[in-house]
Amino acid sequence: MRHGVKNNHLGRTTPHRKALLRNLACQLIQYKRITTTLAKAKALRIFVEPILTKAKTDDTHQRRVVFSYLQDKEAIKELFGAVSTKIGDRPGGYCRIIKLERRLGDAADMAMIELVDFNEIYNVKDVVGEEKKKTRRSRSKKVADTATPEAPKAKKVSKKAEAVTEEAPIAEAEAIMSQEPIAEQVTETVVSETPAPEVAETSAIIDDLKIIEGIGPKIAELCNSIGIHTFQQLADAPLETLQKMLDDAGGRYAVHNPATWSAQAKMAAEGKMDELKAWQEELKGGQEAE
Repeated sequence: MRHGVKNNHLGRTTPHRKALLRNLACQLIQYKRITTTLAKAKALRIFVEPILTKAKTDDTHQRRVVFSYLQDKEAIKELFGAVSTKIGDRPGGYCRIIKLERRLGDAADMAMIELVDFNEIYNVKDVVGEEKKKTRRSRSKKVADTATPEAPKAKKVSKKAEAVTEEAPIAEAEAIMSQEPIAEQVTETVVSETPAPEVAETSAIIDDLKIIEGIGPKIAELCNSIGIHTFQQLADAPLETLQKMLDDAGGRYAVHNPATWSAQAKMAAEGKMDELKAWQEELKGGQEAE
């Protein structure tokens, strides 16, 4: 039972956990959106939000305090520069966690954590700092409505007045019949002036990049970290950018060759799945078989 357990230790020792959260915080500040497990995302939000609050005050003391947590000069520069000006009017709640599909290898719960103010899809109509209008209802109207209205007194009407009132509906009907085209024109203008619904941006769609031969779950996370979430984005990405991403990751990722990734992603984006599978049978690790 978790009696009194406030923080998730993530199955790591204290130095290891601090180093993990430090690296995740630096990546979040640099790229504004990262993908990790749900448990790490929740722990990262608790770790990074007080640091973002300290970054609102740009002085030497706060920079030294934040540097004691992050220990990264580039992250400090980005935090006290673009990030602090963007979150200056927000009174907390700087991060948003969005759950994703489970990871294929170990079925771990995955999530994407991002800085709220840097998401242009959700913040189209939101204005930071704008207060919502409050409406108050008084009971005087209800009391007035419930009161029974007095019946109007009947007045004597002459025969001439009765004749005029009988002819009035006929005249009104003729006027309405003559004004029907005008009403149609008004309805047409109203329909034309109604604004068209906003079209959702394609960046909100996330494709499964793991169907590309040579891309596994780890490399898919690397692609998401540099802003590649769809097949079309992978097809348009330059080969130098993909190779630099693998070189920066280091280790076993440096041996991968992304030469055929763009062509495979283009076929997947066009819906040519049968041709893609036939071609992937001839590939070996994303490379042409010798």
